[in-house]
Amino acid sequence: MTCSSVSLNNNLQFVQRCCLPKSERVAHIFTLNKTDIGNTEEIVRALKSMQVATTVMSEEKNPTLSLVAPLLAQLLHDTQDNIGDTALVRNIKQSISQDLKKRYASTVERNTLYTASALDPRFKTLPFLSLEERQETYARVVAEAITLQEEKRQQPICEPEAHEHHEKPDETEQNPRPPLIPAKMRKSRGLTDLLGQTYGDVGAPPKSLSATAEEEVKRYQEVTSLALTEDPLSWWKSHEEVYPFLATLAKRYLCIPGTSVSAERVFSTAGDIVTAKRSTLTSEHVDQLLFLSKNADIASLSKCV
Repeated sequence: MTCSSVSLNNNLQFVQRCCLPKSERVAHIFTLNKTDIGNTEEIVRALKSMQVATTVMSEEKNPTLSLVAPLLAQLLHDTQDNIGDTALVRNIKQSISQDLKKRYASTVERNTLYTASALDPRFKTLPFLSLEERQETYARVVAEAITLQEEKRQQPICEPEAHEHHEKPDETEQNPRPPLIPAKMRKSRGLTDLLGQTYGDVGAPPKSLSATAEEEVKRYQEVTSLALTEDPLSWWKSHEEVYPFLATLAKRYLCIPGTSVSAERVFSTAGDIVTAKRSTLTSEHVDQLLFLSKNADIASLSKCV
């Protein structure tokens, strides 16, 4: 989804203005007759779902890849023929539905979208999939979570560099005196020395990565879904210790933008910054100005000056 979504919304807003009362319309729109106005109203109703979907997918501060599969399923549902639809509305819905069905046709693309939606606590129930597809999706989640943990375990642990100069330790630190053991503890230690090898390890055996990942997924599925108005990134930040395997996997998927709108906005902003009068800006300064333009809260900064 690229700038075409923005063009769609702009065109739809123009059509909506055509449907305004006569007193609010500009002079050149008065040529529309009642039939034309009725057709435009039907077009607006038919494209309302598309307008909402493109607006949501154009956001920058919330994950968007996890939205693709739920929105696609909802749009396909909304473009089905309904009783009372006119021929114009049916034609519009059929065109939209046929185009949407061509999107994300490959298995790899669909699996990526389903996994991203499963890792979004708002859509983790995956109601737009069949029971078999939901089971396959969470099986992939478990497998990928295990793979990530195995990769982390294989990474070398960087030890801090030793300092060249050390203070000479005291003799008491080099040869510390053995601690005094009370009589009661000496008796218990005697029992430990005698039977420790047989009965010492009374704790539960460590769980395998597979068992831990499956347990996390089960607990994650049992938790109530997050409200659609809440931020899934904030939810994962507060639950990172509860679901460490899934949190690592969620970072990998939820950081992927679902559209190229944000990238195109960066190019648009760069065009406003690098003008003919500012053509000597270095690439480093352009990067800094772009970063400040996209991230700095100018209103709050102006109050501090």
